[in-house]
Amino acid sequence: MKPSDLPLINTVSAPSISPRGDAAVIAVTRPDLDADSYVGQLWIVPLSAHGSGPFRLTRGFRDTAPQFSPDGRLIGFLRAQPGAAAQLFVVDAHGGEPVQVTDRKLGVGAFAFSPDGAVLAFSSREPEAGRYGTVEGVGADAEPARRFDTYNRTSNGLGYYLDRPNLLFTVPVPDVQAEPVVQPVASPAGPATPRPVVAEPQRVSQHEVDHGGFAFSPDGRTLAAVAAVHETRDEDLRSSVVLLPVSGEGDAVDATIGHGSFGIDAVRYAPDGRLFFLAGELGEDGLDFVGRNSSLYVIDAPGGAPRRLTDPEQYDIGGGGAQPTIVARPDGAVLVIEGRRGTHQLLHVDPSGAVTALTRGEVEVGAADAAGQVIVVSYADPGTSGDLAVVEADGLRRLTDFSAPLRAAGVVTPTELEVPSRDGYPVHGWVAVPEGEGPHPVLLMIHGGPFAEYGVHLFDETQVLVGAGYAVVYCNPRGSRTYGEEHGRSIRQAMGTVDLDDVLAFLDGAIAADSRLDGARTGILGGSYGGYLTAWTIAHDHRFAAAIVERGFLDPEYFVGTSDIGSFFGGQYVGEDPAQIAAQSPQAVVGQVTTPTLVLHSEQDLRCPLGQAERYFHALKRNGVDAELVVFPGENHELSRAGRPRHRLQRFEVILDWWQRHLPV
Repeated sequence: MKPSDLPLINTVSAPSISPRGDAAVIAVTRPDLDADSYVGQLWIVPLSAHGSGPFRLTRGFRDTAPQFSPDGRLIGFLRAQPGAAAQLFVVDAHGGEPVQVTDRKLGVGAFAFSPDGAVLAFSSREPEAGRYGTVEGVGADAEPARRFDTYNRTSNGLGYYLDRPNLLFTVPVPDVQAEPVVQPVASPAGPATPRPVVAEPQRVSQHEVDHGGFAFSPDGRTLAAVAAVHETRDEDLRSSVVLLPVSGEGDAVDATIGHGSFGIDAVRYAPDGRLFFLAGELGEDGLDFVGRNSSLYVIDAPGGAPRRLTDPEQYDIGGGGAQPTIVARPDGAVLVIEGRRGTHQLLHVDPSGAVTALTRGEVEVGAADAAGQVIVVSYADPGTSGDLAVVEADGLRRLTDFSAPLRAAGVVTPTELEVPSRDGYPVHGWVAVPEGEGPHPVLLMIHGGPFAEYGVHLFDETQVLVGAGYAVVYCNPRGSRTYGEEHGRSIRQAMGTVDLDDVLAFLDGAIAADSRLDGARTGILGGSYGGYLTAWTIAHDHRFAAAIVERGFLDPEYFVGTSDIGSFFGGQYVGEDPAQIAAQSPQAVVGQVTTPTLVLHSEQDLRCPLGQAERYFHALKRNGVDAELVVFPGENHELSRAGRPRHRLQRFEVILDWWQRHLPV
């Protein structure tokens, strides 16, 4: 794969199955270099093994998040035009012109049909008057000053959010067969009054706070939503399942705050009225998030205490890159997604908590849906960045192949490897090697998080580096996700210890196991926590020809008060004692670095703010290290995954140029 092959990376949305179980709808999205944006449409995928193939249903610029209505007649989805926020639309499931449902100033984030199909609930940010373009001619620089009395005020990729909370609304489902709205024109009697194109939504949220995932109750009278409505929400990470009356009559009810210290990931009603949710336990102070796996819970009756169905020590439900998924089944069970050793598997959990795996092997299930006995999943594996499949007893039956052009452009299949660390602990990962006997220069690549993981999907970062002639070695050291809580929590207030041992041991083991890898020519790179561990490694090990430190957590002391997660992240991961912080800080040991280092960062990164990179780069230069700083304008912490396509292309070109100069093939 070459950097210019980025437009060949197709990803698929969560699927939605028609009530009859004969077809699914998905959104297929890809980066487009000409538009310098992400484009995509909805596709209908017949589910029969002998039926026709998938076909495109819509032709919008970026159509996403499709859902069938409960009766299967309509499909709701989000449509974004170039430079505009996404709005909610519905279209006849057999095709036709989509009908617009919303015209929100800041767009729509998510939506759901009511059980009777008559109402749509949606989330949307409600801007404070006078801000975010609500007054014509008043730009961002002319808005009044913001006043804060909270720790938390910004979010990476969004910016300030307290003055535009994400709230829930309802609106009637429009009649797609009705006459279109035609605007009148002026007459001799005077100007015409414009006719509304969309219905005025009704607000359901009762608190001025962000609301996350939500779901209708079976009778359509209640919305269960994820929100933090407790008084200490600025001082901890707790959130709740909040029950909101759709009619607006009556008070919101916090269904979980009195039963545990939860961080809620997702919520869903079963047809019988039971309320399921995914959540992690956050300890007595509500801040103990490091290495915590999420579990499946159920509230069997209104007002009841939650009952945990899965053990977080054994199962990581909804973890890693999978979408938080709860699918209610006719037998009273639910489907959820578990992270395990870099994969994501679909699980069936019955009401007693008994768990059955429905998928296996090298697969990352991203989301699922079911109708009757038919189950479909969106997934990725070593040969695809995103496709759709039916879950059958003997495995997945693939329905689409949107990555065929990418494979034709040239990709390699990584080899799985496990090696012992310095203390004998098993380190699991992969090695991707270019064609030919070699010996090839070797790059040690480190993931972010830390509580995240490398997986088995077709990964553009690996493929581009291999395509340029580098063997890529990457693993999930202690601190990573999908290997249990003990694995994930092992670097809490001990960063740069066993995780450093693990990545270096894995590099040594990979080189020893494959003669095609040239152990005398190595480089190291990583982003976010990977940037941290890269910077920490080159201060303690000088074998590498060069390094790339990207969007790194580099200076824990100055992280506090500047990062959008600075009020809690550093305190949990490196502690609060100054000496303890310095003992885990790359900035504190930057004077030991001699490795040529490229520092990559984004101008609008609020997760690891630009100052982290600038201070680190300044120290490298002051100490005489061969160093370069590259800053991407207009981008945030997600540049490598969701940045402008042209910036993503340029980022790859910058990275390959650096390696060609310091570790030529």
